[in-house]
Amino acid sequence: MIYVSHLLDDVDMRDVIERTGAGVESIEFSISENLDRLEEKIDSYEKRLEEMGCGKLVLHGPFLDLNPMAFDSLVLDATRKRYEQAYQAAERLGAEKLVFHTCYVPDVYLLIGWADRVAEFYKRFLDGRDGIQIVMENVFDREAEPILEVARKVDHPDFGICLDIGHAHCYSEMPAAAWAELFGSYIRHMHVHDNLGDRDTHMGLGRGNLDYREVIGIVKRNNPEVSFTVECSGKKDVLQSVSALQVL
Repeated sequence: MIYVSHLLDDVDMRDVIERTGAGVESIEFSISENLDRLEEKIDSYEKRLEEMGCGKLVLHGPFLDLNPMAFDSLVLDATRKRYEQAYQAAERLGAEKLVFHTCYVPDVYLLIGWADRVAEFYKRFLDGRDGIQIVMENVFDREAEPILEVARKVDHPDFGICLDIGHAHCYSEMPAAAWAELFGSYIRHMHVHDNLGDRDTHMGLGRGNLDYREVIGIVKRNNPEVSFTVECSGKKDVLQSVSALQVL
């Protein structure tokens, strides 16, 4: 299944959905101001999804100022509350997956004990919940191994990894294909976009120098049911990227 990040306006999203049959990955509930008005935003966004003709939905969870491995109990409580609100929105709107960032920032946080704390957070978060897949996305992460360690420690059927190939390409010295090989079947979802390896420009597939065909081939070999979200801010790039995915 292919989704398109809701970075375009609603009119363009409707056109893309009509032309491609793609689903939507919503960023509506990654914004704290919207979570502060959760019921209102769920109701209004449900109407917008209907108007766009959205049939399949993924939600992108909140991340700014949050940290699932925080040592500060108040930060941890705030992270848990915001994640719970995003999960509530996902349930109400019928989302199949919910994406959360690792929230790891190199040179600010140490990796010693990081995977243990993050895994413990998600074990507690998933306790008593089922039906919506939680996938953890790499962003500024330079190393893939700690993320894999979290997935192994959580060991839950509804928990996996969202491999963002553009982020891996520009923030890590480890090739994106190597990230894909290492994560294997833990990859349940992918964010796809391109860049030149120097910064996170979210270009259309094929406009940068990332060998996305190789990476996606590796992922599909390990998990043929993997889903994709095109994360580009321009309609032309979105349509071109969806077309590129549809022929792979």
